[in-house]
Amino acid sequence: MKIGFIGLGNMASAMIGGLIDKEVVSAGDIEGYDTLLSVRRDAEEQFGIVISGSNLEVVRHSEIIVLAVKPQFYPDVISEIRFAGGEGKLFISIAPGKTLSWLRDCFEEDVKLVRCMPNTPALVGEGMTGVCPNDRVTDEEFENVMEVIKSFGRARLVPERLMDAVVAVSGSSPAYVFMMIEAMADAAVAEGLPRQDAYQFAAQAVYGSAKMVLETGKHPGELKDMVCSPAGTTIEAVQVLERTGFRSSLMEAMRACAEKSREL
Repeated sequence: MKIGFIGLGNMASAMIGGLIDKEVVSAGDIEGYDTLLSVRRDAEEQFGIVISGSNLEVVRHSEIIVLAVKPQFYPDVISEIRFAGGEGKLFISIAPGKTLSWLRDCFEEDVKLVRCMPNTPALVGEGMTGVCPNDRVTDEEFENVMEVIKSFGRARLVPERLMDAVVAVSGSSPAYVFMMIEAMADAAVAEGLPRQDAYQFAAQAVYGSAKMVLETGKHPGELKDMVCSPAGTTIEAVQVLERTGFRSSLMEAMRACAEKSREL
């Protein structure tokens, strides 16, 4: 399987690293191009992949092509490569808000498309990706795509109508979590804990809590109740969070995020 990357930024690097680490393909079976020479050199030095001379060459030499550029560059990039697709090429989009129908119109023909929404924890092999293929992708091809995506985390098939929700709950949510970790650490520093210790305590607490949700199968509310002893410290903190709109703030932020995704 030959895999091509148009754009070699952070998300592409996460995907390439996962593919090589999980031995889905070898570095020699991955080809990429980026408009920035420094980015191309970094990718070649870090991963040993084949660096192409253009986006067109990437498409011509690959079976699966990942469009890993910013959403605003999609029209120009697709216009450049659409006639180089050929029969059997499959394109993966990681752009928020860009529907399968919109992508098809950009290509001006019925190509094989898979729309994905990964997130930045893919950089450490813990990504979560929503995946949605069009009706031209065969079951075997979709399995190949899922193997690619699962090399840097977890993945789930999602109806396209729910992809904006995936953007809100997964694609953008690491930013909310990072803000929470930072705030938790700031509060710990105010209580006297050294800064680096505070970050480690806060980050590990979030990581371990998330792992409990994933591995125990228990409802998050049940896990929360397990920590809240009667008249204890935790329920006191939870009461403050409820009074100050912690849940509502998160829900409103995610609603705004999903709405923005629909507008892109």
